[in-house]
Amino acid sequence: MPERKCIMKLKSRLESLAQNSFALPLIDCSPQQVFELLLILCRNLAYERPAPKGEKKLYYFSAEFLLGKLLSNNLLALGIYDEAKAVLSDLGLELSEIEDFEPEPSLGNGGLGRLAACFLDSIAALGLWGDGVGLNYHYGLFFQRFENHKQGEYPNPWIKPQSWLVETGLSFPVSFGSFTVNAQLKDISIPSAGTGLSNRLHLFDVEEPYPLPLSGIDFDKSDIPHCLTAFLYPDDSDEKGRLLRVYQQYFMVSAGAQLILKELDDKGFSPENLADHVSIQINDTHPSMLIPELIRLMVDRGLSMDSAIEQVRQSCAYTNHAILAEALEKWPLDFIETVAPQLVPIIQELDLRVKKAHPESPPIIDEDELVHMAYLDIHYGHSINGVAALHTDILKHTELAPFYSLYPEKFNNKTNGVSFRRWLEVCNPLLSGFITKRIGEGWKKDTSILTYLEDFVDDKDSLNELLAIKSENKRRLKQEIFRLQGAHLNENSVFDIQIKRFHEYKRQQMNALYVIYKYLEIKEGNLPPRPITVIFGGKAAPAYTMAKHIIHLILCLQSLIENDPAVSPWLQVLMVENYNVSKAELLIPACDISEQISLASKEASGTGNMKLMANGAITLGTMDGANVEIADLVGAENIYTFGKSSPQVIKLYAEESYEPLEFYHRSAIEPLVDFILSPELLAIGDPLALTALWKDLKHKDWFMSLLDLEDYIAAKEKALSDYENREAWAKKMLINIARSGFFSSDRSIAQYNEEIWQLC
Repeated sequence: MPERKCIMKLKSRLESLAQNSFALPLIDCSPQQVFELLLILCRNLAYERPAPKGEKKLYYFSAEFLLGKLLSNNLLALGIYDEAKAVLSDLGLELSEIEDFEPEPSLGNGGLGRLAACFLDSIAALGLWGDGVGLNYHYGLFFQRFENHKQGEYPNPWIKPQSWLVETGLSFPVSFGSFTVNAQLKDISIPSAGTGLSNRLHLFDVEEPYPLPLSGIDFDKSDIPHCLTAFLYPDDSDEKGRLLRVYQQYFMVSAGAQLILKELDDKGFSPENLADHVSIQINDTHPSMLIPELIRLMVDRGLSMDSAIEQVRQSCAYTNHAILAEALEKWPLDFIETVAPQLVPIIQELDLRVKKAHPESPPIIDEDELVHMAYLDIHYGHSINGVAALHTDILKHTELAPFYSLYPEKFNNKTNGVSFRRWLEVCNPLLSGFITKRIGEGWKKDTSILTYLEDFVDDKDSLNELLAIKSENKRRLKQEIFRLQGAHLNENSVFDIQIKRFHEYKRQQMNALYVIYKYLEIKEGNLPPRPITVIFGGKAAPAYTMAKHIIHLILCLQSLIENDPAVSPWLQVLMVENYNVSKAELLIPACDISEQISLASKEASGTGNMKLMANGAITLGTMDGANVEIADLVGAENIYTFGKSSPQVIKLYAEESYEPLEFYHRSAIEPLVDFILSPELLAIGDPLALTALWKDLKHKDWFMSLLDLEDYIAAKEKALSDYENREAWAKKMLINIARSGFFSSDRSIAQYNEEIWQLC
């Protein structure tokens, strides 16, 4: 409990703000007003803090920063979390009640954006000088609503009169082919716990944002000057959408490059020494045009082309998050000619130099006049890193093998990590307290200390308390789901959870086939030892039809099961509406079985698997991405793995030898797939959507759900059976928590800094 004088000091500051903002005493402020007062206080305190200092600064460029709600995180980082809770208690309020008024910044979608947010948190926590650079999207990806068992998409506006954004007063002109816009710079502070310092997330915006669409997410994609910051990843199923994405990317990197050079000037350094003072991390390919843009701007300032290229090469590093070819962006050269014609000669020069020096290497501009953005990063950056050991190995020897042969010294691995401050301390205070009571506070700064928990693996009191914490978190989730969606969860059931972006390679469709399997088993009278609740959360991209069909199937199964009195006591399916960071903070502490079932060789890393592991969920997964490292850490007895290996899958693709019909006709599989077109589901769902999914599974199944289905069912059944030995299951939980410390983003960032950025 904080000292009373600290509580009173904070309360006094809030009293002054209440008078200035609302002309009210604090006690008379509404919960909404109290939230706004805390936001203003935290925002001002964080922005007043100085930045770290040094000879070299990092700029972390990313299309996404999925920050989540910031109030609790910032209260912790500012060292006033306990005091704020005490002040709220004096007012008869709970922090969780106040946080309900906070909208989530709509600045990201999935793992890419959440990783970037964790990295900003860790850069600040380690006292490194590093800012994020991105765009200030007004309506996010979209707000997801379920309508007629389908995903509906609506704008997700989040910027209120009081937000975490700070107007900097800075702007930079960005010249496009036929017009110029001013990129307005707005900042969100990233305070560091224990250092008294703050970094920034720099977000560029247009002067006159696109007005809120009246319905859905349709908007005039040709109104470029206003819609550059309207939506994250606008629908790219037509040429206007694809062109808008290029406009957005150039807007971000041109403004960002000008910011870098301005700050270099402000510190009295010359562009000729850029690499001595600037490190740039390009997070995936979306910011790749930064390389030719920086070169262009430096040449305009008088540097030779050779000197500009070398300075940019030594400054820029590229993180690859992709194994899927579709995720390695390539844009038609004529798109770039339309968007930024001044960039085309630079890209052509860079391509020509590669073709002369390395004629055997894949060119930046191919024979179809497509510009390969990742190839720009690889040739003209000094580091290429994967995000899990398996992923990096696949890049070296398969997907990017020609480049690894050319530049072996550039390739390195940086396994992803997550911020334990948000994903354990904030989201699971019961478990955080359990850990601290046993091993002290040190783990909050050094997560490797979590291994000390293994001393309690045979302590029955500790194991029972761990189970009790999980039960309480399940009750908390139950209450929130009822409040948000009106659904009744059975907290005494097994919570089997798959929460991630909807994509065929993540294989939510395989999990849905398991639900069908279990439904049919129960209908036959084969009851499980305990009820099972299968929970899904995630969004499908608006133009990704097959992913939306999978959501439709899940929602149809949810409806079918909840209306079947013979099955619903034993099996429940829940699709969480508008899955986001706040809902993840509820779902992750409550999870028993963590579904990480992507097709081996297709998931770069994953970070949800790490968060779930740290919160005591047991992984059910393929040997893909960071699952491999989780398995190495916890041992075979504390994880459930299944499915074909990465080399086996890669071989199937290379030989084009996978035939889904061969698996479909197996007696254990055909009834499950055919149930998609059963009278029961057709009475609920859209026959066209269900038929399209059924046909795809039978005749295409590009991500091989049927290949691993029988093995998956067996592994899940084994996990469900083992769950009934509660003491043994608690030991698995404890081992997973104790060995999760490796996956801290603090460890990831320390490695980035030591091996790539070398900030000083």
